[in-house]
Amino acid sequence: MASCSRSQVISLYRMLMKESKKFPSYNFRTYALCRVKHGFRENQHVDNPRTLDVLLSQARESLALIKRQVTVGQMYSTQKSVVEKVVQGPV
Repeated sequence: MASCSRSQVISLYRMLMKESKKFPSYNFRTYALCRVKHGFRENQHVDNPRTLDVLLSQARESLALIKRQVTVGQMYSTQKSVVEKVVQGPV
C-alpha cells in the first residue's frame, strides 16, 4: 500500500472522532475519544512508511469497529448518567 498523505491521516482522525461522538453511552464515548486522541498523538512522529501503513490499516479497522458498535449501541435505549445530565445542563 502506498504511503498516505498528511491530509488522508487527518481525514481518518476526523472520521474516528466523529464516529466516536455518536456512542449513546457516555462511558463508551469518552473512552473512544480518549483512545483515538492518544493513539494519534503517540504515533505522530512515525516516519517509516511501512509502520505508517500498518498503523493506518489498524485505524481503519478501528473505524469499522466503532461504526458497528455505535449501531449496536443505538439499538438499545439507555438512561443518561448523572455526569451527562450535569455536562449538558438542564433541559
